[in-house]
Amino acid sequence: MYVLTIDQRGSTSDVDRVPELLADLGSYPGVRFERSVGDEVQGVLQDPALVVDVALQALRSGHWYVGIGVGPGSLPPGASPREGSGPAFVAARRAVERAKSAASHVPAAVVAGSRDREAAVACANAEAVLRLVGGLVQSRTEAQWRVVDALRGKSGAATEQGPGRHGRQKQVARELGITEQSVSRAVLRSGWQEEWAARPAVEMLLATAHRLILEHAPPGTQDGDDNRGEA
Repeated sequence: MYVLTIDQRGSTSDVDRVPELLADLGSYPGVRFERSVGDEVQGVLQDPALVVDVALQALRSGHWYVGIGVGPGSLPPGASPREGSGPAFVAARRAVERAKSAASHVPAAVVAGSRDREAAVACANAEAVLRLVGGLVQSRTEAQWRVVDALRGKSGAATEQGPGRHGRQKQVARELGITEQSVSRAVLRSGWQEEWAARPAVEMLLATAHRLILEHAPPGTQDGDDNRGEA
């Protein structure tokens, strides 16, 4: 499983943004995120493509630290993420804490829920590419986001979208009341194509790490440490 722990940045001097984030994440079917403690949100996913999409959605606003834990875990069907336990939950706690130390970088981290060296390398590589893509996402202007969001709305499921074909760009230009050339420039300057070219790399690395961890996991690790990652 993939456990995401998302903590608000500068929460002591800002409004509570958890309700807004939960509303945004509520648009993903079959995905359950909840406030875990304070200004923190937690969720459990099984699909690496959705992990990437959720992480980038959180990074978009610049208000969140994103920690991703990869590995085995225990969560009864229909249970709250707060009831989960195991290495993936502990890894997510470590990841969000590491994201907080990345002051000069995109605040996202990926940590393996095992000591497997190959899995750790895959997680480190996933983190590196995720930060590169996150940098593109965070640097977009409001005008570029209007174009990107409109293109996403015409591209089907979140996990099946691409950079926007010519026909879609033409439709978006009409709907936004701008020229097709303006749409093309926004797509180019926003890094939209680069984002969608890089997303599969992050997904593949997350899936590889997950596979390696499960292959080498000793029996009983799913019922290990609690989800807070405390001793």
